[in-house]
Amino acid sequence: MPSLGLANTHPRRNVRLDTLVRLRWLAIIGQTTAVLVVHYGLEFALPIWACLSVIALSAWLNVALRLRFHMTQRLEPDRAAWLLAFDIAELAVLLFLTGGLQNPFAFLFLAPVLLSSTALPPRFTLMLGVFAVACATVLVFVHYPLPWDSDDLLQLPPIYMMGVWLSILLAIAFIGVYAWQITEESRQLTDALTATELVLAREQHLSQLDGLAAAAAHELGTPLSTISVIAKELENAIASDAPHGDDVRLLREQVNRCRDILAKITELSSSGEPFDRAPLTALIEEVVAPHRNFGIAIDVTVPPDRAAEPVGARNPAILYGLGNIVENAVDFARERVVVGAQWNDDAIDVIISDDGPGFAPEILDRIGEPYVTTRRRAPNDAGDEPTGLGLGFFIAKTLLERSGATLSFENRAFPDRGAIIKLRWRRAEFERPLTFTPS
Repeated sequence: MPSLGLANTHPRRNVRLDTLVRLRWLAIIGQTTAVLVVHYGLEFALPIWACLSVIALSAWLNVALRLRFHMTQRLEPDRAAWLLAFDIAELAVLLFLTGGLQNPFAFLFLAPVLLSSTALPPRFTLMLGVFAVACATVLVFVHYPLPWDSDDLLQLPPIYMMGVWLSILLAIAFIGVYAWQITEESRQLTDALTATELVLAREQHLSQLDGLAAAAAHELGTPLSTISVIAKELENAIASDAPHGDDVRLLREQVNRCRDILAKITELSSSGEPFDRAPLTALIEEVVAPHRNFGIAIDVTVPPDRAAEPVGARNPAILYGLGNIVENAVDFARERVVVGAQWNDDAIDVIISDDGPGFAPEILDRIGEPYVTTRRRAPNDAGDEPTGLGLGFFIAKTLLERSGATLSFENRAFPDRGAIIKLRWRRAEFERPLTFTPS
C-alpha cells in the first residue's frame, strides 16, 4: 500500500504566545500574593520592593508581548525557549531574595521545564533543564536569608540543602523525560489517526466513484440507444458512395462500442461486484490479486462447500486493511503466503500466514502501535536495511477494528518459522450493509 509520508514527518513543535502569557500572568498573581502575605500577613522581613520590582519586570514583559504580537501567534521553538528561560531567571532572582533553596517554592523550577518538554523539541528542554539546575546550584550557596521569625531563626543543615538540590535535579530530569515521552506518544498517535482517516476517506471516495460509474452507465443507456437508431437510419438513407457515408458508418460503429462498454459496467453493477456487495472469497481474491507475480506464491484456502458463504459490502476499511496485511506478508515471506478463510453461522475467520522470519518476540505485545518496527528481513534479504510494520500496519489494524474485526498475532511454533495474523468478524457485523457518511 502507498505510504502517506507521515511516519517520518511530524508537525513542528511550537507553542501559542497566548499560552505563555496567560501562564505568566498566573505566576505573577501567585508571586505577588505570596510576597504580600509573607511580608504583611506573617510579618516576616524580606526585601519587598526588590521582590515587587522583579515581579513588575515580568508583568511589563507580558504587557509588551501583548502589545507587540498577536496572541494567537505560534512562537518558533527558540523564541519560546527564551521566554521560558526568562521565567526561570525571574524565579531564581525571587528565590535569591527570599532564602534560596530554603524557600519551599523552589520546586517551581519544574514548571518551565515541564512546559518545554510538552511543547518544544528535546534540545530546548535539555538546555532549559541545565539552566534551571545551574540556577538551583547557585542558590544553594548564594542567597538572602529565608524570611522567618527574627526571634527564632531557621537554620537548615547543609546536608538537608544538598538533598533539596538533588531532589530538584532528579525531578527536573525524571518529570521532563516522562512528560516528553507521554506527549510524543500522543503526538504520534494523533498523526497516525489522521493518516488513518485520510486513507479511509480515499477508499470511501473510490467506492463512491464505482457507484457513480454504475449509475452513469444506466443513465447513458437510453440516449445511446437513440443515437444508435438515428445512425442506423442515416446509414440506410445515404448511399454507400456518398461523401459522408464512411463518417456515418464510423459513427454507428463507435456508438455500438460505447454500448458494449456500458453493458459491461451495467453487468458488473447488477451482480453487485465490485460496486456493491461481494462474497468473502471474491473480496479475498480482489485483495490478493495485486500482490501475485512477485516471486512469492499466494495460496487461498477456503471451504469446498460455499453454499453458506458470507456476502459482505465492499467495505473500504476491510479492503485496505487486508491488502496492507497481505502486502507485508509478501514482503517478508521467503516463498509462500497462505490466506485462509472459514466461516459458520456466527463468525468469520481469515488467517494470513507466511514463511518469513516472523514477529520480533520482544515487541509481539505492542504490534499495532504506530511507528513500531516489528519484523526483520529474512536471511536471504540480508543486503536490505531492516524494516518493519509501522504506521501502515497501524492504519490497517485501526480500519479493520472499525469494521468489527478482532486481530491476534503470533509466530509459528518451532521449528517452523513465520508470522500468523488471525482476524475474526461476527457474521452479522460482516454482512451489515455499508453506509457512507456524507462529506
